[in-house]
Amino acid sequence: MDSQEKALEQEQNVEQNVTEVEATSERKQYQTKKEVLERVREIAQGEEAPQKEEVDYLKTVFYKLHIAEREARLKEYIDNGGDPEAYQILPDQEEEAFKAEMGVIKEKRQKLFKEQEQEKQENLQKKLDIIEKIKGMVTSPEDANKSYKEFKTLQEEWKEIKNVPAEKANELWRNYQLYVEQFYDLLKLNSEAREYDFKKNLELKTKLCEAAEKLADESDIISAFHQLQKLHQEYRETGPVAKELREEIWTRFKAASTVINKRHQQHFEELRAKEEDNLARKTALCEKVEAIAAEENKGSSDWERHTKEIIDVQTEWKTIGFAPQKMNVKIFERFRAACDDFFGRKAEFFKGLKDTFKENAEKKRALIEKAKALQDSTEWKSTSDKLINLQKEWKTIGMVPKKLGDQLWEEFLGACNKFFEARNAAGAGGRGEERQNLEKKRDIIERLKAAAEEKGEDLKEKVLQLVDEYQSIGHVPFKEKDKIYEEYHAIIDKLYKELNITVAKRRLSKFKDNLKQVAERGENALDNERARLMRQYEQLKAEVQTYENNLGFLNASSKKGNSLIDEMNRKVQKLKDEVQLVRDKIKAIDAENKE
Repeated sequence: MDSQEKALEQEQNVEQNVTEVEATSERKQYQTKKEVLERVREIAQGEEAPQKEEVDYLKTVFYKLHIAEREARLKEYIDNGGDPEAYQILPDQEEEAFKAEMGVIKEKRQKLFKEQEQEKQENLQKKLDIIEKIKGMVTSPEDANKSYKEFKTLQEEWKEIKNVPAEKANELWRNYQLYVEQFYDLLKLNSEAREYDFKKNLELKTKLCEAAEKLADESDIISAFHQLQKLHQEYRETGPVAKELREEIWTRFKAASTVINKRHQQHFEELRAKEEDNLARKTALCEKVEAIAAEENKGSSDWERHTKEIIDVQTEWKTIGFAPQKMNVKIFERFRAACDDFFGRKAEFFKGLKDTFKENAEKKRALIEKAKALQDSTEWKSTSDKLINLQKEWKTIGMVPKKLGDQLWEEFLGACNKFFEARNAAGAGGRGEERQNLEKKRDIIERLKAAAEEKGEDLKEKVLQLVDEYQSIGHVPFKEKDKIYEEYHAIIDKLYKELNITVAKRRLSKFKDNLKQVAERGENALDNERARLMRQYEQLKAEVQTYENNLGFLNASSKKGNSLIDEMNRKVQKLKDEVQLVRDKIKAIDAENKE
């Protein structure tokens, strides 16, 4: 094998090696299953030959999008309070259509493969026959001149014959080139005809060199490489030049080819480096999801927080391109396994809450029935107390799914509102006292505003006395309740801030003053008091938790409903203040015990 043969064989090997990587770089990015399905239909119903790399890629992308959609629907179902065990995966028309079209493509590819293999075998035999005919001419040098016309015809036939089995291509071309050159060497044409033939071949190969050299300016590296392969094929099929020029013209053609091949090689080295970087980034995301999945989840809030974190990671994953082909499926399977593990355990957790949700819903429905039984009552005082107790009991019941919780609350609130609206319409008698209470509270607010302008050592005590007096006054008209509350707290918060006092501090100070008297009752008196406070502390914490849980499911459907929510918020804050005060009292007992 001479240098030209070796180089041409290497060029063919390079072309085969990069085909797979090249297909990866030219892949279209699909955003939806519909886009993938349209392309699959185009291949199945069109005339173009299906390419294995593209068909495999379309299948991978389709099921990646399909799985993502299915998981999103399951998550939405569970988040809305659905039962994971009752969830059913519905048939997907797009998936059925995709499978049908892929079946058509598979049949087309099988048929095309058989046809192509048959054609390659036929082409191989044709070229072998041509080689045998030229070989016969070489063995009869005395008839070379007579056979020249037939030889040129055989050369044209060789050029017309296309693909042959890849494993036979190089050996076939070497044998053909060997006997062609031997024939030319034996050809006893007159010098003018011989020189004309060599000159014509030299012109053709010179043009091929020029075309190869121009490819160095081609901006599309992939296109330049493919054009170069066609030039190599033409170079192979062009006859020889004079012996003394053969090496020179080949050296020029090879030099131009080397420039294109280096650019092509560098391009795919950069592509491989990018894929390796993508693999490193995806590996880091796998580790991140695995770490999140390994964290402890103590309640629903932890599960939801970790869910958001994993969804953020999944979003980032989608922005990263392909990893190397050998690792692309493996790294995706690792990532999917970590996500599936987390969401599987999350489903089990919420499945465990199903019975609790059901029990809480039944308790709330029972309260609704009681409220509806009282909504038409005209026994205003006793029924008011009963409904208020029902509302308090409602607050102690645990969570239910948000959508159902909103519905139940709306129904319960409607029954309560119906009674209270009727009571308010009929209860004009008690409004006179409420009006008097409103005027008393306004008077104290004005006195507090005046106190804000005063100075003196007794100002703090004066303010606290006014606060006690305000709190001893009864109810005011319902419509004025929020307004007078806001007006009162606006001035009292200002005074507390300026005087640096709180009601809690006042109560704590009195408690500390009484600690000595408590200690004098007996050696266990302080311990008993501390135990009582600890029970009170745990009870208050539980009550705060209950209020906050129920507040998360409230949906005010009327003005009175909104006022109830505001009142509950104030109650929660008041309870939190009480919790802090009890904690401070416990600390004071601990300090007294140390002394």
